[in-house]
Amino acid sequence: MRLRRGGSGRLMRRFLAGTILLMLLLLGGRFIGRAAGSIPRNDYRNMIKAGGQWLVEAIWTQARPGEQIRRGQDGDGQHQGITDPDPSYRKYQTVRTFYQEHQYLAWYGNEETGQQSLEEPGSLMASGQGNMSGQGNMSGQGNMSGQGNMSGQGNISGQGNTSGQGNASGQANTPGQLYTTGQGGVLPGGNVLQASETLTGTLNRPLTGNTYVMEQLADYDFLMKHFYSVHTSTTAGRDLMDAKTLLGKDMSMKGDNSKPQILIYHTHSQEAFADSGPGQTVVGVGDYLTKLLEDKGYNVYHDKSVYDLKNGQLDRSQAYNYALDGITNILQQNPSIEVVLDIHRDGVGENLHLVTQVDGKDTAQIMFFNGLSQTPEGPIEYLQNPNREDNLAFSLQMQLDAAAYYPGFTRKIYLKGLRYNEHLRPKSSLIEVGAQTNTYQEALNAMEPLSELLDMVLSGK
Repeated sequence: MRLRRGGSGRLMRRFLAGTILLMLLLLGGRFIGRAAGSIPRNDYRNMIKAGGQWLVEAIWTQARPGEQIRRGQDGDGQHQGITDPDPSYRKYQTVRTFYQEHQYLAWYGNEETGQQSLEEPGSLMASGQGNMSGQGNMSGQGNMSGQGNMSGQGNISGQGNTSGQGNASGQANTPGQLYTTGQGGVLPGGNVLQASETLTGTLNRPLTGNTYVMEQLADYDFLMKHFYSVHTSTTAGRDLMDAKTLLGKDMSMKGDNSKPQILIYHTHSQEAFADSGPGQTVVGVGDYLTKLLEDKGYNVYHDKSVYDLKNGQLDRSQAYNYALDGITNILQQNPSIEVVLDIHRDGVGENLHLVTQVDGKDTAQIMFFNGLSQTPEGPIEYLQNPNREDNLAFSLQMQLDAAAYYPGFTRKIYLKGLRYNEHLRPKSSLIEVGAQTNTYQEALNAMEPLSELLDMVLSGK
């Protein structure tokens, strides 16, 4: 074999260059290995992730160079950006950015509030829609602390007239109407109280809490301040939170009790209480609610399936997906079911005890929980809920009845960004019964007033 002139020299230079490069790589590898040992694991993962993203984008750019179009200035001098990738790449970028900015959506089943106090700073979101934080807090028992109450105590004893502003001040003001969720006017379902009357209603118990005139409830700021806590994962605008629309919906039961009417289930069946013994979980609480509703004449299906255990270990990462499959099957077999209730208990700071007195009993406070299927940026398209407005109406109507008959029993309605399987029926609700700091008996006691509130709205009385 005959080498071209200069060929042997070229080979020698390449050999030397390769040898030097190999030595540099070995030395560099040792240096990088030592440095990597001092990097925290999370930072190391982030570096690998960032490198992977860069590599994907570099490969895409090389594979499809014709679709990277560089732009300069447009007609009015506004800079439009340097690239205009094709639609599939733009979709990839959008999805990647969305999950980077909304990492809380990765844990689909997290509906616990984690509150350290009844109104932890920051638990209300001033979303630019008129929500207010730091005001309208609940008192130690969960009552509204003088903001919008009827008299200083929030009670109507039949001795005060209303001014149309909802203030029972004892003065001879122009009479107005006070509402829980009544059947007169625009409010189906029950009770319209004239200023000079005392309302005992369907429960044969006095009105001891707050009632409100429609002018108050129609005020968006008033409504949000007194009845809702909005998590930062979502936003609740004026177009959605329209009290006249929500209270105007008829949420009464349409079918008879010859077939199942109400489904009670538990996405997190293993949730227990401070002194729970074997079997004393939210499933036992659901058993008692089932009995109370059956005593009132309702036909109740209690699903005791376990959706939050996998191979005998607690696993809530897919609990809502498993529950969706389970209860969808139940609803397909029992299309007569109109009401779907997911009974949970909250998780809060260990120093917070969510308890009040109802008829002399220590009773866990409850909280209605609505998923709005939207983030502050807009709807979550893959979690659509055509029944969202009805879900909101159902919880608000029970909340108002609770304010009138059981002051301090309910916490503010909690709004969060995901769906929580509330799309399956118009009358669907996720209900938090106390928290891990409550006793099991306090949770059981809470089912008595809850069953009354459900009956008030579902019976349309």
